[in-house]
Amino acid sequence: MTRMRCDRTPAWRALQTLYASSGAGLDLRRLFSQDPSRFEAFSQTAPHLFADLSKNLIDPEIERQLFVLARQCGVEEHRDAMFRGDVINTTEQRAVKHFLLRSPLPAGGVTDDPDLRAVHQTLDAMLVYAEGIRADSGITDVVNIGIGGSDLGPQMAVLALDAFATTGKRMHFVSNVDGHELAATLRAIKPRNTLFLIASKTFTTIETMTNAQSAKRWFEAGGGTDIARHFCALTSNVAAAHAFGITTTFGFWDWVGGRYSLWSAIGLPIAIAIGSQGFREFLAGAHAMDGHFRSAPLESNLPVRLGLLDVWYRNFLGFTSRSVAPYHSAMRRWPAYLQQLEMESNGKRVDTQGEALPFDTAPVLWGEPGTNGQHAYFQMLHQGTDVVPVEFLAVKKSQGALPGHHELLLANVLAQAQALMVGQADAGGQRDFPGNRPSTFLLLEELTPTSLGALIALQEHRVFVSGSVWGIDSFDQWGVELGKVLAKDIEPRLHSGDTSGLDGSTAGLLRRLK
Repeated sequence: MTRMRCDRTPAWRALQTLYASSGAGLDLRRLFSQDPSRFEAFSQTAPHLFADLSKNLIDPEIERQLFVLARQCGVEEHRDAMFRGDVINTTEQRAVKHFLLRSPLPAGGVTDDPDLRAVHQTLDAMLVYAEGIRADSGITDVVNIGIGGSDLGPQMAVLALDAFATTGKRMHFVSNVDGHELAATLRAIKPRNTLFLIASKTFTTIETMTNAQSAKRWFEAGGGTDIARHFCALTSNVAAAHAFGITTTFGFWDWVGGRYSLWSAIGLPIAIAIGSQGFREFLAGAHAMDGHFRSAPLESNLPVRLGLLDVWYRNFLGFTSRSVAPYHSAMRRWPAYLQQLEMESNGKRVDTQGEALPFDTAPVLWGEPGTNGQHAYFQMLHQGTDVVPVEFLAVKKSQGALPGHHELLLANVLAQAQALMVGQADAGGQRDFPGNRPSTFLLLEELTPTSLGALIALQEHRVFVSGSVWGIDSFDQWGVELGKVLAKDIEPRLHSGDTSGLDGSTAGLLRRLK
């Protein structure tokens, strides 16, 4: 596999020339007036969704050169290496095979791939367990205790697919080591009716295990004795789970990164919520997007088009953030999920060889569901001094919305995208909207397990593409570690008051907190 970092390619220099000659002055209103077919050229279908990219600051020549950039950077070869199972997470010397978690068995149900065989053995066992919990009338509440990828993905998906949750069980998610969060959850449940899912690959994650131990103490103090029935571990450290008192465990593998793990045993709360058939549909939607990413030509490959657009915006137009606006209340945790997926994956300042990068990488992702955002930060999007690309997410058909609401919701999302682009001139100044503010519009026919699976996989592959162009390792997360190491040193100092060796600010704050 030959990879060339983007800034060392001829295409990068060509894009710099294009930016100087035309890219910096693109006006969406003029582009639409000059090209009646712009919508068709910059929109496309992909498995289970539709994307309109036409309101982005890009033209056919720029996009053509971005495809050249992708080829010169070896994005296709890098993608193929991932699906082949090569070690592409080079800093941790691991393969990256989360796609295998949603790969079906071949016809006949027999495979020579030991990893795929293990995936389906675990999946089958997990779904049998999930159905058992769904049928257990004694369990009314399920509490998932995890953090990061063991919380954000499952929580987002359970909320998103609430319309498909048919068991009446209440799902709770606890991740913060701040004891107020767990305490509030425990006040709302009863020990005899609760199942705790402890989600930690190593079963040593300090936040997760602190919450797990507190939950266990609460359970026992409330008369609970059957740890094996009321606690389940999603972990690879079976011995540590058994020492805790847990006998039911579901594991996963080193080639599954935390932020890509909701397809694995970490997705057990999703399976409990929507059932085994719903979970298999969820996997099938993601697998369909995998197939699109693997086989579609770059010019009609939606993850590639989005990833390259992200590179154009970050490195040529200089946009530092992207706002995510899901116009569906069930998708309210979508922005938070995407924050980890993109910023933990591509928030890197060195390439795979450890060399400092002379260009910017991941933008800041932020957002809220529409229409709440319209009455909060959209003021800045429309009239602020910074240009922030917006990614709208809408769902054509509602499920369970009150009459008249969904049409109003859709009218608002269409209007916001239109207003950002067309703007409004006003002689008085305060009512002047500059317009020409870019947005992407992702549309699902319905929000179902299948379409949600496809949408998530789309975003995973999009992040892969931009990280591949930038020449970074999108699958490690060393930046998460330093704060944890320092916290282990500081915690005993809060009891002892010892400030030796600390910087002046940390020492001063520690004394105030002692």
